[in-house]
Amino acid sequence: MVSAKARTMSYFDGDAETKARGLFQLLREDGTPVDEAALAGFDRAFARRLFEGMLRIRVTDARMIALQRQGRISFYGEAMGQEAAVVGSAAASKPDDWIVPALREAGVGLFRGMTLDSYIAQIYGNAADISKGRQMPCHPCDADRHYVVMSSCVSTQVPHAVGIAMAMKIKGDKGACCFGYMGDGGTSEGDFHVSLNFAGVTKAPVVLICQNNQWAISTPGTIQTASETIAIKGLGYGVEALRADGNDVFAVHEVVSYAAEKARRGDGPTFIELLTYRVSAHSTSDDPSRYRDESVTEVWRSQKDPLRRMELFLNKRGWLAAGEREALASEIEHQVRDCIARQEATPLPPRESLIEDVYETPPWHLREQLAQTPPAPPPGHAK
Repeated sequence: MVSAKARTMSYFDGDAETKARGLFQLLREDGTPVDEAALAGFDRAFARRLFEGMLRIRVTDARMIALQRQGRISFYGEAMGQEAAVVGSAAASKPDDWIVPALREAGVGLFRGMTLDSYIAQIYGNAADISKGRQMPCHPCDADRHYVVMSSCVSTQVPHAVGIAMAMKIKGDKGACCFGYMGDGGTSEGDFHVSLNFAGVTKAPVVLICQNNQWAISTPGTIQTASETIAIKGLGYGVEALRADGNDVFAVHEVVSYAAEKARRGDGPTFIELLTYRVSAHSTSDDPSRYRDESVTEVWRSQKDPLRRMELFLNKRGWLAAGEREALASEIEHQVRDCIARQEATPLPPRESLIEDVYETPPWHLREQLAQTPPAPPPGHAK
């Protein structure tokens, strides 16, 4: 799929600090290649698959945000402007790899085959939700695709990813690795440093990916860390550190593929910083205009948009016809709306599910409570 030529470029041949300070890029903002030869392995079918994966996230997120504003779901955190980091890394994974996400990686699960119905059922917390409505929205999981439910507590998932990789190594599961995601703010948590230390010492087959979107809710990267780059933090723990343009889906795929193949061979961990930008709010509970200059955001939203960059590239190649993006977006929109209709028609989990998976034999007091008729809701409240 990808030519080895890209990996012989000067970036990968550089010393450890040069790679951690640099920024690997294959596609410029105007959609032109940095090095034509480095893109030789990306064919039309694969490039379109990447684009469609990114577009699916963009359309789905927009519809979910609209539902939250209408009061039909309670919470949502979108990945607008970060789709290349999500899809480029997802495309570098294999079915036997494990995925330990942070907030904005649901698109990784969808790209790997998690169904839209499963995802949206979890957002509604209905009877079709595999977690039985016990998690807040945006916490999907899919055991069949090795996609682990995220943790809302920042960076607690990073030790989980390293632990899964350590277990893989102990079991002798070569040929697979674990991807662990985090945001820039997560690298300031103690769990991050403990995880990097264990990864470096044990040579665990883990690819740790930081989506540096430059905002940890309202904390900018400029006061998040004194480190020159986030990637360079890995070197102190003996972990190879790479840094790529997170809005260049080809560069993301190449860097993450390099790290994943290395891990699968048994050659240890890699820490990757993907430089991107959170062009939307942290979540539907946030208003970024209160704490940042949105004129900067607008530059990232327009000129640096990863979908725009990929669309320009595809158009120049003749791999995307005029009006085709709109047709694809419309098709995805219909799929999402049909899925929403199905999930809104699905009832809530039964009361009995509250204690399922908790006790082998439910105690008497819980059985007694479940047998009671629940009180009627106050006037004016929906049942």
